[in-house]
Amino acid sequence: MAEVQQVSRTSQTRFAAVRFGNVLGSRGSVVPLFKKQIARGGPVTVTHPDMTRYFMTIPEAVQLVIQAGALAQGGEVFVLDMGEPVKIVDLARSMIRLSGFEPDEDIEIVYTGIRPGEKLFEEILTSEEGIGATRHQRIFVAKPDGVDAPALERLLHIVGQPGWTAGEEEVLAVLRSVLPAFRSDMLGLAEESGAVTSDLQAKPARDTRGLLTREEIPGLAQPV
Repeated sequence: MAEVQQVSRTSQTRFAAVRFGNVLGSRGSVVPLFKKQIARGGPVTVTHPDMTRYFMTIPEAVQLVIQAGALAQGGEVFVLDMGEPVKIVDLARSMIRLSGFEPDEDIEIVYTGIRPGEKLFEEILTSEEGIGATRHQRIFVAKPDGVDAPALERLLHIVGQPGWTAGEEEVLAVLRSVLPAFRSDMLGLAEESGAVTSDLQAKPARDTRGLLTREEIPGLAQPV
């Protein structure tokens, strides 16, 4: 999404992105997996009884892409109104019944547990994003918080210079200087996995183009 928004500022070509839900029947989706498990006599595996996801059909996905191309002015992120989220276990039960069996009697449903990084509830839009209407009643455009493009380019110039190194906290400070709402679970994940992080001694950026130096980035630690 960031790449689409950036290139749309400098190109005469209109670029846009679409944000999909789960496409029913597509490769890698849960429907083909459930079909195979039911055909084998079960069990049907579901990660959690409360897990929900948004679903769209293949024709809806195709129409979203086509309509987004027609509606795009450049840099937008289009979202389809997919209705209410569906419980995965309810989908599994419906598929079992449509196959002529009774769930939990003929075909067992087994809960396997949530995988690392997996969420119970899918977020098509985050709390920081807004949403606007389009000419199509079922297609909306997301309005993510804008990024100061010149400031981002200056920071990329700084961190891309030879010899520039930084510790974990300094990297997070750089990200927050451009995206104040940025949140990270990096430290927690590192502790859980037993990862060992080391603070690298940071060197001052040599900026010969009059751009920001590391000393001017809010919250960035100074070299020892």
